[in-house]
Amino acid sequence: MNHFMKKSIDHFKTENENKARLLIKCPDQPGIVATVSDFLYRNGANIITSDQYTLNPDGGQFFMRIEFYCPQLGEKAEQIEQAFQPIGEQFAMNWQFVYVSQLKNVAIFVSNEPHCLMELLWEYQSGGLMANIALVISNHETARETVESLGIPFYYIPANKDIRKQVEEKQLQLLKDYEVDVIVLARYMQILTSDFVKNYENRIINIHHSFLPAFVGAKPYERAYERGVKMIGATSHYVTNDLDEGPIIEQDIGRVDHRDNIAKMKKIGQAIERVVLSRAVKWHLEDRIIVYQNKTIVF
Repeated sequence: MNHFMKKSIDHFKTENENKARLLIKCPDQPGIVATVSDFLYRNGANIITSDQYTLNPDGGQFFMRIEFYCPQLGEKAEQIEQAFQPIGEQFAMNWQFVYVSQLKNVAIFVSNEPHCLMELLWEYQSGGLMANIALVISNHETARETVESLGIPFYYIPANKDIRKQVEEKQLQLLKDYEVDVIVLARYMQILTSDFVKNYENRIINIHHSFLPAFVGAKPYERAYERGVKMIGATSHYVTNDLDEGPIIEQDIGRVDHRDNIAKMKKIGQAIERVVLSRAVKWHLEDRIIVYQNKTIVF
């Protein structure tokens, strides 16, 4: 880690040592916002931002994200969480306190196309991606020099469908060793098994080089070209056992026309992929995403 990166991370931790986020998902009913706000007030917290959304005010699902400041939060955190439990039970909440200064450990998986990885590394170097990139795992050696130049461990693990079980055992052990919180598939072109995915539910972020649900699976640019599309896109989503059908986090598009061959479309698409994945990863790190069924609420 270079000096600027370390300085940015240290400053972020210090600046946010007394800040936390509260994420809530529960059946909607009167009194949720008032009760939660009053609880934070009584515990010495000052609300910085508050976002909420309901699918239906008459018994639909309710979602809330609050960021707050509380002096001496490190000393109070356990007490606050214990005191909140009766409120969680009262409203049948799925709730979580997240402490802003505790950066998440990220593992990046990549294959032979490094453009999405490079975008994430640039954001990391420039102080725009507040996380600890714990390691990079790849089934190609392409990105080793770039990754290791930043002091990030790089692991080359050859992979194919015939040795998938053995490969995933090695990967899962590394993820455990590095205490990884979230996995980013930055154009990692291997399918993950259900045994792997279940260990990181809603914590594996993928980038698909298509505006889903169009052109699911392999070779979407080739199929888009054959179809004569006038726009192409990229989709970042959480990984589930259904290929390219997990909850969508972010999407974007770019215009193309009859002059653009497959190679040109890929170049246009790669620029979109980089931005879309970066946004999705940042939103996850900032705890802006709540998953409900196969959709996301992004605050």
